Amino acid sequence: MMGKKIVIALGGNALGNNVEEQRKAVAHTAGVIVDLIEEGHDLIVTHGNGPQVGMIQNAMDMLARSNHQYGEVPLASCGAMSQGYIGIDLQNAIKYELKKRGIDKKVSTIISQTLVDENDDAFKNPTKPIGRFLTKEEADELEAQGVAVVEDAGRGYREVVASPMPKRICELGTIKTLFEAGHIVITCGGGGIPVVDRDGALVGARAVIDKDNASSLLASTFGADYLVILTAVEKVAINWGKENQEWLADLTVDQAKEYIAEEQFAKGSMLPKVEAAIRFAESGEGRNALITLLEKAKEGINGETGTVIHR
Repeated sequence: MMGKKIVIALGGNALGNNVEEQRKAVAHTAGVIVDLIEEGHDLIVTHGNGPQVGMIQNAMDMLARSNHQYGEVPLASCGAMSQGYIGIDLQNAIKYELKKRGIDKKVSTIISQTLVDENDDAFKNPTKPIGRFLTKEEADELEAQGVAVVEDAGRGYREVVASPMPKRICELGTIKTLFEAGHIVITCGGGGIPVVDRDGALVGARAVIDKDNASSLLASTFGADYLVILTAVEKVAINWGKENQEWLADLTVDQAKEYIAEEQFAKGSMLPKVEAAIRFAESGEGRNALITLLEKAKEGINGETGTVIHR
């Protein structure tokens, strides 16, 4: 299992929820990543950005409300900011870990954009809550302006935006160039900045892209051998939380689709990860997707744990 090209998608537990937590978390995450480098693998690292982009959006909104000369900052711009500050923390932590182990390897962060179709049905049915909690009065005002708002678990109201399927990683050529030059590349943070094509110009869309969907697309078009999706459990399970719960080590694409049809995977958590894994496994011969814990990534790639989805 040596010398594999791997796209590794970091979950939220690899990053923390604020600046202080993030710096502690990425130090641990860097150790796991460099373990894989020591095994002889070449990596592209992707990551989520939910808490981080929310924090930035809230700060920008507060600034705009307190001083109108600044105006509203688009969600796409907040996404770019989150990619930059998460990327530099990851990049520096990985560089430090490489140096400690005497490994001469470069690390680069690419702020990336992901093309979506502005006619995607997701834009007609926005579902992803973003930004701060709103009062009923603020929510009514936004709805009057045509903004979609939902009540969120009794905690207040929040704006919701679309989560369209990614179509193309716009910076794929740059990612390939750096990877082929021997870099560990950090990219597609938060699924990438969602953009639409307007006569050749890329324009930011008020949307969010599922990180695992973007990672699957990147891994497929890049030609990776492995897509590793890191999450909060060591393996995928069926009959979750029941007496007959069963952990799964190995799944064919057809078996995974059968379990999806049985609604074995929760829509808000494991389902999108399994679907992203299926798309990658179907994209080429010999391609495997692994779902496991951050701490078990090396063991999973070596076939010792995790859930592998394959043709």
